Amino acid sequence: MSRRLIGPVDTIWLNMDRANNLMVVDSLMFLDGPVDWDRLVDVGRRRMIDRYPVFRQRPVMAASHVGPPHWEDDPDFDVDRHLIRARLDGGGEEAIQRYVGPHLSRPLDRSKPLWEMHLIDGYDGGAVVFCRFHHALADGIALAQVLLSLTDATPEGDLAAEEVEDAEAPPMGILDGALQVVAAAGSAATAVASAGGQLLRDAQRLLDPHLVGDAFTQAERTGAIANKLLLGPHPHTPFSGVPGVAKRVAWCDTFPLDDVKRVGRAAGATVNDVLVAAVAGALRTYTIERGGTPDDVGTMVPVNVRPLDRPLPPELGNQFALVLLRLPLGVESPSARIAETKRRMDVIKHSPEVFLTFELIKGIGRSGPELERFFVDFFAGKAIGVTTNVPGPTEPRYLAGSRITRVLSWPPESGDQTLGISLFSYAGEVQVGFRVDSGLIPDPERLVAAFEAEITELVRFAPAM
Repeated sequence: MSRRLIGPVDTIWLNMDRANNLMVVDSLMFLDGPVDWDRLVDVGRRRMIDRYPVFRQRPVMAASHVGPPHWEDDPDFDVDRHLIRARLDGGGEEAIQRYVGPHLSRPLDRSKPLWEMHLIDGYDGGAVVFCRFHHALADGIALAQVLLSLTDATPEGDLAAEEVEDAEAPPMGILDGALQVVAAAGSAATAVASAGGQLLRDAQRLLDPHLVGDAFTQAERTGAIANKLLLGPHPHTPFSGVPGVAKRVAWCDTFPLDDVKRVGRAAGATVNDVLVAAVAGALRTYTIERGGTPDDVGTMVPVNVRPLDRPLPPELGNQFALVLLRLPLGVESPSARIAETKRRMDVIKHSPEVFLTFELIKGIGRSGPELERFFVDFFAGKAIGVTTNVPGPTEPRYLAGSRITRVLSWPPESGDQTLGISLFSYAGEVQVGFRVDSGLIPDPERLVAAFEAEITELVRFAPAM
């Protein structure tokens, strides 16, 4: 029986499951026609299960919980326990949301490999593939590449004799989770010093010297990062509180990526700046509607640090960093929100925050379950949730013969976070979805409507910006 140790960062995710915030990446893939079940099972087995051993391995904790856990082959592995077929009674988006909702709060069974894939037939003349992967398996960018390796550029691609190579999978951009781990206080000082020393030793390799500047500037920027992560305020908002178990998802209609690009050109900003500013506008509207004050709030943005020009390793695993972005809810004008979002994103891009948090995550992964939980709770409290912006394939892809029309994916929230936001561009369209705590945010449709109104206004007035 094959077995291997679970790495320290992957162990963090394994240990962080809570009833009210599971460490599971949830994804939806919409298709324009029925999916051949046998073809889906075949391509899943060949390109995912056989290629990456972790999809047929289960986690085993160390005896007496002393020492690291390990992956071992599931002696009872059966693909039918992971590939699940379902059919909707009614065929619209509300039916998909009703199907998905209860699964979002259902823990994955640790007696078997930590993943499942649902083929949901009967959706609006087509089908939906709903995937659940525990974050201990891999970071989101790796999981996105795995999922894309199941797809093809043509409807018949999976029937060809020649296999698709990992490196040929279309890039998916940034997609990852919700862990806030930067060491603070007491026993974390060693982790801070170690990570800081590593950052300084690797400064020439990791950072553009034109952006870093001299040692004084570097120290100033690092101090600003520490202040933001350790001391930054987290106001009470409609998104604050202790989350319950039940979750919901909702999403807007797709809209043209070219419209977002046009807004960005008019504002001198990127597509990401525009989309994130529109999210801030939607949260501002929702806050005002709920009688709150639209103060700025933090969201965690995951950043991939895995080389995208190399095939994924068979063991997968997590390689990502996190940055804390304060969304400018306090800015009233939509155009001014774009400008302020761009300014804040540019500050992050020109700072060592990505590399500092990456090194700290690795250090904290060796600190043990108690400290891990302390760090997660502390830093999760700096943000209302996680926002991912994923640039997907620019051309249509096919899964087992059916064309994929749109995609959504949410990384897990941790601690008391309540709101996950998925921004996903694919084949010239943008899809935006919200995953919320049902008790604290009972009406995610209002967030969807507010976001759609924000985008519509930005597109309408783009030439004048």
